[in-house]
Amino acid sequence: MTAKEPKNACAVVLGCSSGFGEATTLALARAGYDIFGVHLDRRATMPHVEEIALQIRGEGREADFFNINAADGERRKEAVARMKERCDATGRKVRVLFHSLAFGTLKPFVAETEDGELNQKQMEMTCDVMGHSLLYWTQDLLRAGLFQKNGRVFAMTSSGGHLVWGGYGAVSAAKAILESHIRQLAYELAPHQITANAILAGVTDTPALRKIPGNEEMIQVALRKQPYKRLTKPEDVAACIVALAEPGTHWMTGNVVRVDGGEDIAG
Repeated sequence: MTAKEPKNACAVVLGCSSGFGEATTLALARAGYDIFGVHLDRRATMPHVEEIALQIRGEGREADFFNINAADGERRKEAVARMKERCDATGRKVRVLFHSLAFGTLKPFVAETEDGELNQKQMEMTCDVMGHSLLYWTQDLLRAGLFQKNGRVFAMTSSGGHLVWGGYGAVSAAKAILESHIRQLAYELAPHQITANAILAGVTDTPALRKIPGNEEMIQVALRKQPYKRLTKPEDVAACIVALAEPGTHWMTGNVVRVDGGEDIAG
C-alpha cells in the first residue's frame, strides 16, 4: 500500500507498540496521519518500538513516541503538553484517539488462598489502565484544544465486557467500564462534533491474548466458529479503524462495533 496524501492531522495511539495498537499506528500513518504514540516498554523491546517509528517516517509521516505509563496522570499531562507544542508548531490537530491498552491482572476472584485471588489494588489498577484512562486522555486532549472537529475516539473492548471465563474478571470489569465511558463520551462529545465508538474484535492471536489462562482453547473454539476459518488479525481491525475515521461516519457514535469476520453470529 502506498502512502496517501497527508491528512494535516495527527492520531494519538495509546498502546502503539504491539497488537492492535501497532497495526493501527502503521495503518493510520499509511493513510496520511502523523502519529503520537504512547507505550510502556523496557530496554529489551525498545528496538521494536524504534522499528515502528522508522516505518512511520518511511511513510513520510511524523512519529513522536512517549515511553510512559499511560495511566499516570502527571506523565499524561506532560505528554499532552508536548503534543500541544508540536501541534501548535505545525498547525495540525488530533483527528483520532485510539485506546488499545492491555495491561491488567489475570487472577480469579475466589481462590483457595488470599494470595491466589484478585485483590483491591490489582482490580483498581486494571480498571484504571484498561478503562478509566480513556476518559482522562480524552478530557486532557479536549481541554488542550487539540481535537479537530469531526474527530474520532476509538477504544478496544472485548467479549469479556459481557462474558466470563476463568481469571478474566478484572479485565472483564475494565472492558465494561470502557464501553460505559464510550457511551457517555459519545453523548457529551456530540456538541464538539467528535464521535466515540468501541471496537470489539474477534479472537486475535496477540501478546495480550497469550497471557489469558486457557488461550489455546479460546483460539480453537474461535477457529471452529469462524466463517472465514481463520482468526481475526490486528490488521483487520486497523483497516476498519482507518475507514471509520473518514468524515462520512460522522453520524455513527456510541456503538460497540464488531470486527470479527462473523465470529459472533456463528454461535
